[in-house]
Amino acid sequence: MGALEGRRAVVTGASRGIGAGLAERLAAEGAAVVITARTVDRHDHLAGSLNETLERCRRHGAHAAVVAADLSDPTDRARIVPEAIDALGGPIEILVNNAAAGIHRPMAEFPHRYRRIMFEVNVEAPLDLAQTVLPGMLERGEGWIVNITSGAAHLVPGPPYEPSVMPGNGIYGVTKAALNRETNALAAELWGTGVRLNALDPAKPVASEGAVEHLQGRIAADDFAPVEIMAEATVALCVCGPELTGRVVSDQPLLDELGITVMTLDGTRPLTG
Repeated sequence: MGALEGRRAVVTGASRGIGAGLAERLAAEGAAVVITARTVDRHDHLAGSLNETLERCRRHGAHAAVVAADLSDPTDRARIVPEAIDALGGPIEILVNNAAAGIHRPMAEFPHRYRRIMFEVNVEAPLDLAQTVLPGMLERGEGWIVNITSGAAHLVPGPPYEPSVMPGNGIYGVTKAALNRETNALAAELWGTGVRLNALDPAKPVASEGAVEHLQGRIAADDFAPVEIMAEATVALCVCGPELTGRVVSDQPLLDELGITVMTLDGTRPLTG
């Protein structure tokens, strides 16, 4: 029996990359999963789709369903949780806010329309979805919300300032810093209710389709981390007790702290290599 047997979960941004890996691992641990993103069948240039992730989840015997939605649209994203509850047959116990809009341009010339999209997807959507799942969690006295954040939220050391391996990620970092504070503030407000909220970032860039495309030639291939590390840390935050809440943590350091071994996405054996 998996660690999440019988739990109902929603994972956003699950058509590819980190989100697809997280959804598969939750399914392998026994969770019933609703996956959401915009790409149902195929993207114009990136590999991966919701239907492909759906198949990966179902290979583990999981009850899984797709809710296609645009997280940048408040009206469209308002459908996600109600439709997930209908699809899974009950309240949502785990919410993983993985989806992110990453548009990279110098801040001095960053258009307002792109800033608005990034704040909608990276800050507003996680809070909207959290607010929608919270009534059910509060009624049961337990629930787990994991917000996937980024090291881009950290302050840049200096002066002097070194050239960034990800130039133009200032606004992205601003949205993730806001998400970190959002996580901590909501966790503090909900302390004592049994609902756990944490923000999780990868200690090293994850070898997802988008990251490899964006960072190719800027960092060495062996500086990328496998998605299994993020997946293992996410599972840890989806089974944690109420004493682990309101934190902003990195994946491998969290696993080291808790003494947890990284497993494969099917959860059957330790990851090697």
